[in-house]
Amino acid sequence: MSLYARVPLISALLMAALACKSASAAGTDSPPQHLGFEWNARARFESVDDAAFAKDAQLLSVRQRAGIRLRANANFSALVEGEWVATAGNDFNSGANGHIDRPAIIDPRGVELNQAWIGWNDGPFKATLGRQRILIDNQRWIGNSGWRQNEQTFDAGVFEWQPSPAFALQHVFFDRVHRINGDDARDPLARERELSSHLVDLRVVQAGQNWGAYVLAHDDQDVAAASTQTLGARWNGKHVIGAHAWNWRIDLAQQQDYGDNPANFSHQYWLLESGLNFGRVNWRAGYEHLGGDGRHALQTPLATLHAFNGWADRFLVTPADGLEDRYLGAGGALGQGERSAKMQWALTWHDLRADHGHAHYGSEWNASLSFPIAGKLTALAKLADYFADEFSRDSTKFWLQLEWAL
Repeated sequence: MSLYARVPLISALLMAALACKSASAAGTDSPPQHLGFEWNARARFESVDDAAFAKDAQLLSVRQRAGIRLRANANFSALVEGEWVATAGNDFNSGANGHIDRPAIIDPRGVELNQAWIGWNDGPFKATLGRQRILIDNQRWIGNSGWRQNEQTFDAGVFEWQPSPAFALQHVFFDRVHRINGDDARDPLARERELSSHLVDLRVVQAGQNWGAYVLAHDDQDVAAASTQTLGARWNGKHVIGAHAWNWRIDLAQQQDYGDNPANFSHQYWLLESGLNFGRVNWRAGYEHLGGDGRHALQTPLATLHAFNGWADRFLVTPADGLEDRYLGAGGALGQGERSAKMQWALTWHDLRADHGHAHYGSEWNASLSFPIAGKLTALAKLADYFADEFSRDSTKFWLQLEWAL
């Protein structure tokens, strides 16, 4: 077992020892340490009607996440967090229950360690070691897949140098990824992957604009064909025009084979998005391109995939012919009153096509409505409707959710 693979256990033991020390120090004159409890609960009903299956899928699941966070002093902190997922019924394929005659809803039941890390913050320098949640920029390349009940976390070392608010340089070493499928997934490769991957990310902020450049050297020790190197740059910003605001985002990247990958390829990625805030409505239009050549396509296996290319999740793996996603969306507050201003709606349409061959895969509508109920309790209704043309089959997904965070 590698050093980084041992870090979650080391973190948990160290934190327990420090917690005992904190309790014993409470009666002395030494400065108190801060030990806090935090948790998040989420209940969700999900329904999937997939034309590829004779049977539909339904799932009622409850996710409880709880952790203890220690702040020993101004520099040192640590977190140990567990996660528990309970499900009702078996009318779905969780990836672990063997019900392959129904559509997949990857929210398997189980109890797992979710995070266990130790962190050091000394002014411009920060370091975090252990099992942790990592979110990089818009999560297109690195994210936690937080929509699913069992989130994706990493055994990793994160090092950041930020000498000023305008400049930050981050290096992340990934030793292992714990995937959303859980520890009981029937496919061992769907549970976790051994990695030897590195990310270097540079961020510059100036006058409301953000520039960035990065290199992701992703070396998958379990599946050599998944190893890639991606070099990219991004630019996003916002310009206020009276009572309105125009925002934009441009991402450009090149991905090629890396490490022991037996294939030889080079694919382009770009994201062009523009938005306009007009009254209570935020309008946006975008064009995302993931290159493919008919044999292989650009992939983003460590990303928060549900956030891109439609909520029906038809493109979690990019088809060999690549993907072009042209989309239009709008959203905002439902009203101006104290309560209605907190109710948020969103509507998006996707036109999905191949890069190689230009086949029309299909189109998709996404809609959501979120609203507060009381205190930290919020509700969400969400819909995804995919209309297949030359890729996959029609699919409709619907969610009702309650979430309570402390």
